[in-house]
Amino acid sequence: MPIVTVQQGPRSVELKRELVAKITDAFVDALKVPADTVQVWIQETPAENWAVAGRLIADRTN
Repeated sequence: MPIVTVQQGPRSVELKRELVAKITDAFVDALKVPADTVQVWIQETPAENWAVAGRLIADRTN
């Protein structure tokens, strides 16, 4: 059973629904597994807890 972990900043429920549907479809197509065996875990990290190039994401968007 494929297990996919997505780490990202917060997104709307609608966007997460679309994302997990597309990830599931990709695994079904590529691995020929049933959709009900694909698990997707979303871990959301707030911008103040994430940095790129030595700067917090929260600081980069302001």
